[in-house]
Amino acid sequence: MRRFIGLSASAIVGLIILATVCQADEKKISLDKVPKEVMESVKARFPGAEISSVEKETEDGEVVYDFELKHEGRKYEMDIKADGTITEIEKEVAAKDVPESVTNALKAKYPNATIKEVMEVNKVKGKEEKPDHYEITIVTADNKKLEVEVSLDGKNVKGGKAESDKQ
Repeated sequence: MRRFIGLSASAIVGLIILATVCQADEKKISLDKVPKEVMESVKARFPGAEISSVEKETEDGEVVYDFELKHEGRKYEMDIKADGTITEIEKEVAAKDVPESVTNALKAKYPNATIKEVMEVNKVKGKEEKPDHYEITIVTADNKKLEVEVSLDGKNVKGGKAESDKQ
C-alpha cells in the first residue's frame, strides 16, 4: 500500500511538472515578432482583420503561431506554422446555428449548462478548410466555465477543461 501511495504521489508530481513545462511553451508575443511569412498568410486569408493576440507555441516539436482575430464582425482563431502554412482555422458560430445533435449531446452531459461561445474548428490543407469538430465554452449549473470538444455529429463529447486552466 505504501508503495502504491508513493508511486501515486510521484505520478502527480510528474504531471504537475509536465503541465508546467507545456505551458512554458506558450507565450504571448507582439506582432512585430511574428515572421513575415506567417503575417502574409493571415493577411491573405483575412484581409483587414483586427488581430487581438498572438501566442507562439510548440506543438509536436514544431513552432506554431496561434492568432485570435476579428474579421467582418466574426471572431476567428488560426494556427499557422513558422513557414506560413495555415493548419487550423476556428470560426465563431451562433449557438442557434449549431446542429441539434450537438446541443442535445451537450445537454445530456451537462444538464442546465449555458452555451457562451461556439467555435467551429476547421482543419486546413492548402486552400481547403474542412470542419473537424466544435469547441464550445459553457457555464455549468454549478457556475463553472468549461471548454468542451464535441464531434460534428454530437456523438463524442470530451474535455470539460476549465477556462482558467487554459491560461
